[in-house]
Amino acid sequence: MQTALAPEYRDTADGREAEAILRKCVHCGFCTATCPTYQLLGDELDGPRGRIYLIKQVLEGQAPTRKTQLHLDRCLTCRNCESTCPSGVQYGHLVDIGRKLVDARVERPAHERALRWTLKQGLSSPLFAPAMAAGRMVRGLLPDKLRAKVPARQDAGAWPTATHARKVLLLRGCVQPAMLPNINAATARVLDACGIQTVVAPQARCCGALKFHLDDQDGGRAQARASIDAWWPRVERGEVEAIVMNASGCGVMVKDYGHLLKDDPAYAAKAARIGVLTRDLGELLPALLPRLRERIGPPAAPQVLAFHPPCTLQHGQQLRGGIESQLRMLGFDVRLAPEESHLCCGSAGTYSVLQPALATPLRDRKLQHLGRLQPAAILSANVGCITHLQSGTATPVKHWIEVVDAALRR
Repeated sequence: MQTALAPEYRDTADGREAEAILRKCVHCGFCTATCPTYQLLGDELDGPRGRIYLIKQVLEGQAPTRKTQLHLDRCLTCRNCESTCPSGVQYGHLVDIGRKLVDARVERPAHERALRWTLKQGLSSPLFAPAMAAGRMVRGLLPDKLRAKVPARQDAGAWPTATHARKVLLLRGCVQPAMLPNINAATARVLDACGIQTVVAPQARCCGALKFHLDDQDGGRAQARASIDAWWPRVERGEVEAIVMNASGCGVMVKDYGHLLKDDPAYAAKAARIGVLTRDLGELLPALLPRLRERIGPPAAPQVLAFHPPCTLQHGQQLRGGIESQLRMLGFDVRLAPEESHLCCGSAGTYSVLQPALATPLRDRKLQHLGRLQPAAILSANVGCITHLQSGTATPVKHWIEVVDAALRR
């Protein structure tokens, strides 16, 4: 697809990158068939092809409108379209650019600005943990929609204290320690059982994705730099073999640091190195299997476990089929939904808060497919998906590492 950039974008990094991405686009429409919002709304402008057309118009000088902003807002950034695209169009990068350009020219209503500010400042704040604790104290009194965002209190258990020669860095995350602390503790215990020590750099809190996708790309990059600064001494000394992500949304962001900071002379090389070192927890699983088989006995009673692979895992990181197959090798009866296992559940970071009219039917559609398996539990690999799915079902929803941790012989 050819485009003639308007003068104000012609000599900018965003303009040049967008133009290069658009050249790959052949407008075939394969992506439309796998776009969750297009399937719900049936509007071409609520699919990747339509949104690409809107971004192209802006780049060519047409003034964006509130309607342009709305159609870009409705995108989940699930990147399913990237998995489908035969031309390799990097739609995720293009929509980031498009949103930035549109938001700079279209002012949001006051209530939207207030909600977005609260989310990007509050969720990554040190005050989030005490706020979550207070919410749990009055959880039974909260309205249903708010109660769904406050998980029941979880006992994380003990963090292992053994020292091992093999070490990995773990990003604790901004909301995960307060909302679902057992995920990080279970990760450390499973790795410890395999002779790997989990190290945490306290200064690395939020990966930056939250702010980056909420109209604050500069703030997201600043948080990325802070994480790099926190990790770099251990990386530079060669003390860790990987930087591990057990939240697949963070994994996408950190693996993309090299792209996000490519124009920053002080951080470009470091960011690229961090991206190369970053591994989703599931990527470690094949090498852990021999040790885990020694520590995990046969299940007392066979149970079906449904697995929902987050979009950030299967499309953002392009990791498909690995976790569920490896878990089966450990004796777990893990199955994918019989239909639409590739589609988004509607969580998508803060999307379920900002776009509940679309996020809720996507959640219910996902749970309907998973429910056909009649699972004892639903497994996933991202804190957002876990919390969002749990809000619509009485079936326990867990991170897959929690199941592995529970099966270890102590």
